[in-house]
Amino acid sequence: VNMLKRMQADYPDIPIAVIFDAKGKTFRDDLYADYKANRPAMPDDLRQQITPLRQLIEALGMPLFSIGGVEADDVIGTLAAAATEQKIPLLISTGDKDLAQLVNRYVVLIDTMKNQMLDSAGVTQKFGVKPAQIVDYLALVGDTSDNIPGVPKVGPKTAAKWLQRYSHIEKLIQHADEIKGKVGDNLRQSLEQLRLSWQLAKIRTDVPIQPPLSAPEVLRQLHAPKPDIAQLKKLYQRLEFKTWLRQLVEDEQIISGEQENLFGEPAQTAIDKDYQIICDADSLRQWLEELQNAPCFAFDTETTSLDYQQAELVGISFATTPGKAAYVPFMHADINYPDQLDRDTVLALFKPLLQDEKQAKVGQNLKYDKNVLARYGIDLRGIAYDTMLESYVLDSSATRHNLDALAKKYLNYQTIHFEEVAGKGKKQLRFDQIAVDKAAPYAAEDADIALRLHLHLWPKLQQNPALQTLYQQVELPLLTVLSRMERNGVFIDCAQLQQQSEELKQQLQEIEQQAHEIAKEPFNLSSPRQIQHILYEKMRIPVRVKTPTGAPSTAESVLAELALDYPLPKLILQYRSLAKLTSTYTDKLPRQVDPDTGRVHTSYNQAVAVTGRLSSTDPNLQNIPVRTEEGRRIRKAFIAPPGKQILAADYSQIELRIMAHLSADAGLLEAFASGQDVHRATAAQVFGIALEQVSRTQRRHAKAINFGLIYGMSAFGLARQLDISRQQAQEFIDRYFNRYPGVKDYMQQMVDLAKQQGYVETLFGRRLYLPEINARNGTRRKYAERTAINAPMQGSAADIIKRAMIATDQWLQDKRQYAPYDGIKMIMQVHDELVFEIPAEIMTEASAQIQTIMQSAAQLAVPLIVDIGTGDNWEQAH
Repeated sequence: VNMLKRMQADYPDIPIAVIFDAKGKTFRDDLYADYKANRPAMPDDLRQQITPLRQLIEALGMPLFSIGGVEADDVIGTLAAAATEQKIPLLISTGDKDLAQLVNRYVVLIDTMKNQMLDSAGVTQKFGVKPAQIVDYLALVGDTSDNIPGVPKVGPKTAAKWLQRYSHIEKLIQHADEIKGKVGDNLRQSLEQLRLSWQLAKIRTDVPIQPPLSAPEVLRQLHAPKPDIAQLKKLYQRLEFKTWLRQLVEDEQIISGEQENLFGEPAQTAIDKDYQIICDADSLRQWLEELQNAPCFAFDTETTSLDYQQAELVGISFATTPGKAAYVPFMHADINYPDQLDRDTVLALFKPLLQDEKQAKVGQNLKYDKNVLARYGIDLRGIAYDTMLESYVLDSSATRHNLDALAKKYLNYQTIHFEEVAGKGKKQLRFDQIAVDKAAPYAAEDADIALRLHLHLWPKLQQNPALQTLYQQVELPLLTVLSRMERNGVFIDCAQLQQQSEELKQQLQEIEQQAHEIAKEPFNLSSPRQIQHILYEKMRIPVRVKTPTGAPSTAESVLAELALDYPLPKLILQYRSLAKLTSTYTDKLPRQVDPDTGRVHTSYNQAVAVTGRLSSTDPNLQNIPVRTEEGRRIRKAFIAPPGKQILAADYSQIELRIMAHLSADAGLLEAFASGQDVHRATAAQVFGIALEQVSRTQRRHAKAINFGLIYGMSAFGLARQLDISRQQAQEFIDRYFNRYPGVKDYMQQMVDLAKQQGYVETLFGRRLYLPEINARNGTRRKYAERTAINAPMQGSAADIIKRAMIATDQWLQDKRQYAPYDGIKMIMQVHDELVFEIPAEIMTEASAQIQTIMQSAAQLAVPLIVDIGTGDNWEQAH
């Protein structure tokens, strides 16, 4: 439909007709039983689109023809012949080379996908033959998509050469004896087949399209599209073509977009607002008294930056009841508000309230506000409800969990977006540069909507005691732990990173030179388009995967597969890997050191990963490679300050242990209970050998199987990872499940349960909803099934380490009054690992205590094991 609309825009006010193939056989099937026999059946997902597509075309006002017994090409050929007869210019929109036989001075092909036009000269240039010779050309080369035989070993160049010499196929047949060599033998053996191929490739031009009208009469009666606006509106609503519907409504001026919701949803909720701007001491004291007497109030800060370490406080907002909110500006450069309250005075008045543990507070992403206030000596306490976390625990996959998205989803309310008050791009203003009259409604609304969201979301959480417990005992207390970790930050050795950066850039130059030598020309190793040209056009490497636009893919997974057979893709992957290390870490980390603390401070995201895992940004500490020497060197730059050491505490094989617990498989339980190396034990079973006979390679294979299968890896995926045959990989999988039948049973149970109830749960009741578990699309359904299997393990592992962080932080707070324990800092959480700074003199006692706390974070059917490492830097601690 997009293509049709684009064509209509490119060629306004001209007649358009759309031609479909009809159901059933055509005359070509009668000529040749194997015609198009190679084509698979139409996928169900595509078949379902045909009816609404036809409805849309008709609603767009475009005549639609579908004639039984022939193909769409034949109907187009008939109309093209009629246009030529009447000397009417005709455009055929197609990417099909067969239709090139119709081109003449009046008929031209256009390919909207490639934005190309093909006239007679263009056909000759592209194929080496004239349009009138295209049928002969197709008969000679054959067509694999239509299963037209052609002549064996005759390609485009040979076919064009013969037709340039003999002009048409019958003359070529007459002179077949003149063609020398094997290809001549092939031609002579294919003469009867050649005539059949010609008949199959020839497009008919005499199809009765709309009896009793002749084709020229049908052509003359075609008209410019006249859309049925009412029908289009219904179809756009049903198919959720939102942009087109809005355009339609605006163009036709049927209704106002603000007066009617275009998709049958309730109109946007109107809310009563009593928002105040507080610029005098008396009003401030009245509000402060009201806040002190409120059972709960919403709170928000407005600042100059998203970087909590550098953000300057510009104003604060609060709300006590829905619709009643206020904003206190104190740093706006606004000549209309010269008498804003003094920031220090306001904060001094509010500090006891904000630090009152018993005074319940509501907000959206209050970890940020807590970090900002900490810079002003205020320890925000009494955080009872965070709407971002309430939404995340309720359904992690339902929506993004920012305030704008939550307001739209749960309140059907469109908030004032930041860009509306601050602008966009380079011209975007800091909040202190925004006029108070414009800033105040935005700021007060933030507090008001946060309060309304809490009142909406909290009752939903209360309906599920497990989720309410997860929120109150894990996610909410973790907020304070993460805030402390973020402000702790981590020391890095900038000089070491700078040296590594220089060495990496030297390696990049060497790789680039090697790549240029292989390609025999310089090219940009960071340019997908240039890589496409070198790999697929110049070097003729087979295309394995195409992008949605039809271009050969240069994705990492594709290059990794090509790298098994070709050296250049391997070099490109190495280049990408090293370039990412320099841009993301060795060059960037030193620039992210806070000038006040001398440390790097990341932000941990609680409400991003749907499984419950934490992520981190600015910088992302989760993705520093650990399996490469270069990645490990970056970890060496994460150092302990003088007098301290780094301690890394890492859960050992936690997801496999959770699998043993959940599946209750006797073999896995036995391996973990007896303290065996589970990968070695699996290898012994899979390969049918004694435990002591297991080689490193066999253990590596077993490890890939252990972790791969719980993530739904197929035999194909395992074969690629281990570089073995698919048959051998399947044998490994079969042996694995023979050894651990409980695992297979558990995996099937999770899929069945997800299909039945639409979600799966972790050990602690965290839910992951799987809306596509029953999808008709096989790819999406299979992905949902794999998620149903691994989400309980990933989510349970996330819950366990969060519980460990909370318990460890509590121990640290209890010990804070005792030196040197007051010097212990939890500084990083990465995957299944916690990282600490610890004074060297208490390392032995502290590491034992941390190990005990982490191993006690959950009670499983198998022991939780935490590996402890220490050193002067993060890498050494491994």
